[in-house]
Amino acid sequence: MRLWPRRHGTSYDLLVAGLGNPGREYARNRHNVGRLVVDELARRHDGQWRSKFNGLLAEVRIDGHKVALLKPETYMNDSGRSVQAAMQFFKLEPDAVLVVHDESDLELGRLQARLGGGTAGHNGVRSVAQQLGTPEFFRLRVGVGRPGRGDPRPLADWVLSDFTADEDPERVVREAADAVEVLDAEGLEAAQRAVNGKRS
Repeated sequence: MRLWPRRHGTSYDLLVAGLGNPGREYARNRHNVGRLVVDELARRHDGQWRSKFNGLLAEVRIDGHKVALLKPETYMNDSGRSVQAAMQFFKLEPDAVLVVHDESDLELGRLQARLGGGTAGHNGVRSVAQQLGTPEFFRLRVGVGRPGRGDPRPLADWVLSDFTADEDPERVVREAADAVEVLDAEGLEAAQRAVNGKRS
């Protein structure tokens, strides 16, 4: 499946939403890896952030395509409100939306690109599906793993804690951003061949 060519009448080819929580205290959390990925894409493609759609928006060109990067500022559980507002404004269909989010069911660094599916208990993804009225949007799941043997922390505390240096979060973010660029340039099947099941 390919994303292109762009549908007539739309402002952008793709909306990439990086899920997470706003605020300095959450910035390096595992739960915020989606925001870190769109930050990396903005850095690579000279995007400038501005406030819009209850979030921060940067408009960039990737591989000749017009791409809107979005960081919802509504907190994770209400991410869909920001995504839906941007999608509606840019006259996009749900299958032109890519949500980048953390996934504790995948080991650290594993990536999975997909279209549609369930929420796997992820409140941000659930919010997006509810607001868009469909689960049929693209997802890039970025593995953050679970607490190791002997770590007593509940999963919620784990994902809301910061990456450690030995987890090499910069590499995880870099390779997830690479995956977004492949999906944008070549479509879902190419992205799946490149990343699904591979550890970054």
